[in-house]
Amino acid sequence: MSKTPQTHSSRRPWRVLAVGMCMAVAGVAQAQDDSITLGAAVSITGKYSTNGKNTLDGYQLAASRINEMGGIKVGAKTYKLKIIYYDDESTSARGAQLVERLVEQDHVKFVLGPYSSGLTKAIAPVTEKYKIPMVEGNGADRDLFTQGYRYLFAVLNTSDYYLREAVNLLAEQAKRLGKKPSEMRIAIAIENDNFSQDVRNGVIEDAKKYGMKVVIDDKLPPELNDMSATLTKVKALRPDMLVVSGHAKGATLAVRQTADQKVHVPMLALTHCDSAQIAEKLGQAAEHAVCASQWDDDLSYKDKWFGTAKEYAQRFEKAFGYAPPYQAAESTASVLVYVDALERAGSLDPQKVRDAIARTDVTTFYGPIKFDAAGKNIAKSMVLYQVQHGEYKVVAPSRWAQTKIVYPAPRWEERDQSAKRN
Repeated sequence: MSKTPQTHSSRRPWRVLAVGMCMAVAGVAQAQDDSITLGAAVSITGKYSTNGKNTLDGYQLAASRINEMGGIKVGAKTYKLKIIYYDDESTSARGAQLVERLVEQDHVKFVLGPYSSGLTKAIAPVTEKYKIPMVEGNGADRDLFTQGYRYLFAVLNTSDYYLREAVNLLAEQAKRLGKKPSEMRIAIAIENDNFSQDVRNGVIEDAKKYGMKVVIDDKLPPELNDMSATLTKVKALRPDMLVVSGHAKGATLAVRQTADQKVHVPMLALTHCDSAQIAEKLGQAAEHAVCASQWDDDLSYKDKWFGTAKEYAQRFEKAFGYAPPYQAAESTASVLVYVDALERAGSLDPQKVRDAIARTDVTTFYGPIKFDAAGKNIAKSMVLYQVQHGEYKVVAPSRWAQTKIVYPAPRWEERDQSAKRN
């Protein structure tokens, strides 16, 4: 089982060495004796701590599983996998500083990404400077892949794709109801950060394709503890969909306040539902929320390391006591990219491993992974699920849908009456 990490002051940053599921404070050189070391700066404290823990747990499970299966065979030798973590405290400057430390002091030659696009942006110039590959699963800002980086690779879809499918779904529902997609109106409320800004841009780009009008385009207060001003406008303008992006805290805020203030929107579309655990923690208030996800355990992907997506989820929950959000799954997949590349490279030379990563073409429990010249994964798609009867059900794209979306979502009066009857 995972343990709550002990944090230290900024003078002595928190570090944990993971060998399988074992954790200890230690200094490790790259490929010392019979081990290969990956390094990461992860948000254990600060505003990204929830998703930082998801990232860390995903890395841990990968290391445990690889070692359980005998390790990584590179050429004629087999190595165990070790991972060094530092707490970046959810700040970009700290993350960059810690990756410098990983390279200079811990002699790490292979880096795993942090949580968030902002921290990934801060770290990428460091790994580029040292010509060390970084494989990441939690920096989705598409601007990361317009900088000409040669050593950055991402297993996830870029953030502008997170809720594009919600726009497509809204258009489908308009047609089903006998309306034109151009009649549908959208409200947007986002955190003012790189990730959420890109989510917004993707929604707006696809809305324009359908001729949909964006009637509200708000930035949430930086503390993410109140969106009443936006909801007042939603009540007045009655959009057909409200899009909210603000990581786990933003998802919780949107669900709680729309319920508390009885604000009805036919579709509430969110990011980070699963890491916020809106269905588990907010109950009836979360019912019918539509959620973007990089991954779902009901998808039919499988690999030689974890088996099916469902088997991965079961292994993860047994280890950590909660169902894996996609942030954990994509973190595990990032480690698997290294395992696959190291074995194909037959070498621990960072340049040879980087070139092997660039040639990746593998299917994992998380989905297919193949990188374009910019380092983006071009082989997988986003999915949308809706909270139905307290469970997350895939509703789009249609080829993977478990069930049909409930649209429009019932009004709060109808929900209250239904709850009383039950």
